[in-house]
Amino acid sequence: MPDIANAENHQWRDAVTAALDWWRDAGVDHAFVDDAQDWLSEARKPREAAPPAPMKPLRELTAERDDSPKVAKVSAKADWPQTFEAFAPWWLAEPALAPAGLHRLPPVGAQGADLMILVPMPSADDGDTLLSGRAGRLLDAMLAAFGLDRSRTYIASALPAHVPMPDWHLHKESGLGEVLLHHITLAAPKRLLILGASGISALLGNDPPNLAQSLRAINQEGPPLPALPAWDLEAMLQRPALKAGLWSRWLEWTGTETI
Repeated sequence: MPDIANAENHQWRDAVTAALDWWRDAGVDHAFVDDAQDWLSEARKPREAAPPAPMKPLRELTAERDDSPKVAKVSAKADWPQTFEAFAPWWLAEPALAPAGLHRLPPVGAQGADLMILVPMPSADDGDTLLSGRAGRLLDAMLAAFGLDRSRTYIASALPAHVPMPDWHLHKESGLGEVLLHHITLAAPKRLLILGASGISALLGNDPPNLAQSLRAINQEGPPLPALPAWDLEAMLQRPALKAGLWSRWLEWTGTETI
C-alpha cells in the first residue's frame, strides 16, 4: 500500500518551498513585522560622540614615533681639528658625519688654493678619489674652460660619503653645517664654487634653499669668502644647457681676470 503520510509530508515541503521561492522572486527576502516602530524614541537616538582630542604638533608626533630619524650630534667644537692637516683624518673617522659602513672619501688639494670646489657629497661611481667618476670628468672639462686644473683647486664635499636622498635639515641639526664652515676656514681658499647649492644652502641654514642661487659670499669664521653657487654636476650631465648658464655666471663673477 502507498505510504500516505510520507506523501503528504513531501507535498507540504514542496508547497512551503514554492511559497518561499515566490516571495523571494518578488524581492522579499527578509522577515517583516506589522507592529509600528518609534524611530524617534530616546532609546533609538545615537549617543553623542566625545569631542575629538586636539591634534598634537607635528614635532611632538615625530618625537613620539619609535622609527623617527635619530640625530647623531657631531662631537663638541672644542674637539674638532684646528689645523688643515688634521682635518682629513678626523673627517674620515667622526661617526656623526655619515652613516656607518659607507665609503668615505677625503677632500683633495692644498690649503690656500685659488678655487675651492664644494659638492654635496661624493658621486656614486667615485673610486678612491673624490670626483674620480663621470661627474669628475665633467669637472675637469669645466676647469679647462676656466683656465684652471685640479692642481690649483681644493675639492671637498659637504658629506664624506655618498648618501642617497640626504635629509639636509637633519644633517644641519647634527651640526654638519658648522663643520662645513670650519672646513672652509681651515682650507682658506681665495674663491668658492658651490656645485649643488640647494642642498648645501639648506645645510648652512638658508631657507628656502632656492635662494642659494643668489648666494654671493660665505660668512665663515674669517672674512666673507666670495662664492658662486651653481647646479650640481649630475644635473649638468643630464641637462647640458645648464653648463652655458654656469659659464655666463663664471665670466660675470671673475670678469676678464685670470684666476
